[in-house]
Amino acid sequence: MKSLTIFRVLFVVLIVALCASAAFADSVLDPTIVIRDPACPSGGCISVGSNFTFGVPNSGFGTLFFTNASGVNWFSLKLTESGVPANAITCITTAFANCSVSTVGGVTTILVAGVNGNFPGIANGENFSIVFQCNDGNCWPGGLDFTATASTPEPGTMALLATGVGALWTQRRKLKKKAVV
Repeated sequence: MKSLTIFRVLFVVLIVALCASAAFADSVLDPTIVIRDPACPSGGCISVGSNFTFGVPNSGFGTLFFTNASGVNWFSLKLTESGVPANAITCITTAFANCSVSTVGGVTTILVAGVNGNFPGIANGENFSIVFQCNDGNCWPGGLDFTATASTPEPGTMALLATGVGALWTQRRKLKKKAVV
């Protein structure tokens, strides 16, 4: 019985160690993209709608400044390009909760999404920047073209969310009444 307990503990330790090593498996310093919401420099920001294009500065690094002039708040921003694979990109955002990178059929998609109290997305009229950084000499290809598409929740999505929250609230009230009785 004691050997079974020791085996279980060792098994759990092994699983935790494998998970931790997988989290740090990519030790290569990749080019980094950062999406954040700073003030515009004295030269101003470029006003953009929900769909826009831009290119990496010719040097392979630098900051591009934009203003959301679409008339709506953005809850996600999808950037696509066909020059750098997902496994060679580090993605950081301070405007959204999540940043994911994937490559399918030679097209790389960088998706920043998710809003909450700490990550508000990009509001209409708000400034934001896209920063291209080099790491240990690994820079972005200068002039690489990006296509950006911002999205907001569709009215149907919001109605479905409200219905689900209402159902959960009603169920919770029923459970509380049963517990009191």
